[in-house]
Amino acid sequence: MVDTANRPSEAELVGPDSPSLVGAVEHDIREDAFPIKGWDHVRYYVGNARQAAHYYSTAFGMTVFAYRGPEQGYREHAEFALKSGGVVFVLAGGVTADAEATKHYAAHGDGVIEVALEVPDVDANYKHAIEQGAIAIEEPHDLTDEHGTVRRAVIGTYGETRNVLIDRSKYDGPFLPGFVAAEPMVAPPQKRFFQAIDHVVGNVELGRMREWVRYYERVMGFTNIVEFVDDAIATEYSALMSKVVANGSRKIKFPINEPAEGKKKSQIDEYLEFYGGPGVQHIALATGDILAAVDAMRERGVEFLEAPDAYYEDPELRERIGEVRVPIEELQARRVLVDRDEDGYMLQIFTKPQQDRPTMFYEIIERHGSLSFGKGNFKALFEALEKEQAKRGNL
Repeated sequence: MVDTANRPSEAELVGPDSPSLVGAVEHDIREDAFPIKGWDHVRYYVGNARQAAHYYSTAFGMTVFAYRGPEQGYREHAEFALKSGGVVFVLAGGVTADAEATKHYAAHGDGVIEVALEVPDVDANYKHAIEQGAIAIEEPHDLTDEHGTVRRAVIGTYGETRNVLIDRSKYDGPFLPGFVAAEPMVAPPQKRFFQAIDHVVGNVELGRMREWVRYYERVMGFTNIVEFVDDAIATEYSALMSKVVANGSRKIKFPINEPAEGKKKSQIDEYLEFYGGPGVQHIALATGDILAAVDAMRERGVEFLEAPDAYYEDPELRERIGEVRVPIEELQARRVLVDRDEDGYMLQIFTKPQQDRPTMFYEIIERHGSLSFGKGNFKALFEALEKEQAKRGNL
């Protein structure tokens, strides 16, 4: 085995905002009609926020740093904010039977409700979005406490998912108004497992993918940078179609999937059935050392999808991939996938669903120049997913 425990990761050298970490490109957001500075946070509705916060602290190596709940006068929800590098998750659980999170959990299970984006001017972004036909949910407004003011607005997207626009330039509190600083639930790891969000993937109903692609193109000025619609991403039993929209810097990327016709139920069909409609399927978390991350997360109980040995022994794969930073045998031992494009290569692996319903999961990704999404790995990934579907009786 390669010793990954005592060497600095690429991310520790370049930092969580490095464009190379997340496949971003040089771009001046002042040129955009809908400028975005970066990801702000992802907010979940969960069945038990305290237990979920402990799980993400223990298994994902994240650190609780802020809390808001009944003790601060917020009577309906308990909310724990956790971070790992530039990744911030907010886990909100209902404290009352009629709380929004309680109702959402009953319908969908644990899932993402908000993907928040930091923008330089909430009012200007919101005005542009609404003029272009965005779904209006919350008009721009201020949230204020003793630490300052956060400006916020909300627009809708697929299902019940929302895109939140945030300007926190006039705020110096622990997270958002109403939150108080909180101590970690467990001791943080010596080295974080991941540092940044690479992309957030949504699943939508058959026939709706192009509609939502056009929505992001129109409302946020995003570009459709890649699409997967051919047999290269299908197996004998199931298939999907996917398009990826991104902002000018490519830092904010939203792949959108819909099911395609197949002999049996696809992974997208299964998600839509168990989630009760469209929603966030997975979040890709960028790391500078995927081997160390996978080793640490496995040790803490995270289960990953298992690519077959035949994948690593395929001579065509080995020829196409060429030389990567670790021997292919080390990737095989951990079941990490590898793919190469004209810009470089990438390493990736996918967890199993992280809640009782077979819905949301995570991708751990390490980029080395590659700007793509691992098209060459789709079949191996789908076959691994289908094995899990078969175990659940859902294929």
